[in-house]
Amino acid sequence: MKPGRQFLTIVAITLVALPLAARFLPGSHPLLEAVGLLRPMTSLGIVPQAPVDSGQAQGQGWSGGGPTPVIAAEARRLPLVDVVTTVGSARGAQSVTLAPEVSGRLLALRVQPGDRVAVGDVMAELDAEAASLAVEKARLVLEDARATRQRLERLAASGATTALQKQDAELALRTAELALQAAERDLADHRLTAPIAGVVGLIDVDVGDLVSPSTSLTRIEDRSSLIVDFRVPERAASRIAVGDRVEASLIATPSPPITGRIIAVDNAVDPASRTLRAQARIDNADDSLRPGMAFRMTLSFTGKDYPAVDPLAIQWGSDGAYLWIVRQGKAQDLPIRILQRNADSVLVDAALEPGDLIVTEGVQALRPGAEVALASGAEG
Repeated sequence: MKPGRQFLTIVAITLVALPLAARFLPGSHPLLEAVGLLRPMTSLGIVPQAPVDSGQAQGQGWSGGGPTPVIAAEARRLPLVDVVTTVGSARGAQSVTLAPEVSGRLLALRVQPGDRVAVGDVMAELDAEAASLAVEKARLVLEDARATRQRLERLAASGATTALQKQDAELALRTAELALQAAERDLADHRLTAPIAGVVGLIDVDVGDLVSPSTSLTRIEDRSSLIVDFRVPERAASRIAVGDRVEASLIATPSPPITGRIIAVDNAVDPASRTLRAQARIDNADDSLRPGMAFRMTLSFTGKDYPAVDPLAIQWGSDGAYLWIVRQGKAQDLPIRILQRNADSVLVDAALEPGDLIVTEGVQALRPGAEVALASGAEG
């Protein structure tokens, strides 16, 4: 397209757009008045004149000369809620790795992976033939020591024994009693029992294997509840405390959040990661969760109350965010600092005074110091 034709097209569009803007966009009136077009358009009837008796309701700020109608309301005050989200890993409330106390050959396994055991349940047995013989030998020695002491007691009545002989007999008897206790303990160690209640994990040995105290047979997990280890940023270090409520959500699968409680907080911030370690307990009564799962942990900390305004009231200028407020019947722009954005409100830090109204509709026609009229639906 030739430059001359382009110029004519632009002029035609401008001639059409200006009357439409003047008639249907009252906010354009100050600009049209500044370039000297508003009065001619008003004279030609393009811009309707506001009736004198309804200037308060229909005035357009600079153009009509009357108060500008706006919808405004006092700001609510809501607490600033700081939400911290982090990731944690779960473990059982208790867990024990089962290993024998003595060396020997595995004679029998009394449980299978997945079985539930109670405290004291026998889980495995080692070959205890030598230990049983040691117990029998210790009993024989104890019986002989008792007989010796009884014989010396009878002889003591006739003066045929000395105090030293009696002392040696007592020592031999006590030594035999201790030897029997040690042999019985060694025999008991050949039977592996559950130290905690829980669920048996995978079993890493077979019947007939030679095992020792360094051999791990299986692991017992008490998963009636889970302990989740996680870290929070140092800004939350002074707020988090034992007993605080926390919500845990599975990362792997969508599921409703589980409510838990903080049970432990570390005493120092890690200088490398600038985080603080904490632990929370979550319920697992239905046994649907497993140790090792990853959880998204959410904590909420409630702070001071701040003004909460409608998101539509937030305006932006070269100096940042601001609000239009109505103070003593006149419009005023008020700088703000946005603290938190919520679904239906924005928490701000601003120098509001009692009685100030926040303008939510009609901000386009406002200017500092302009008189304002509260339109129908405004609260004040």
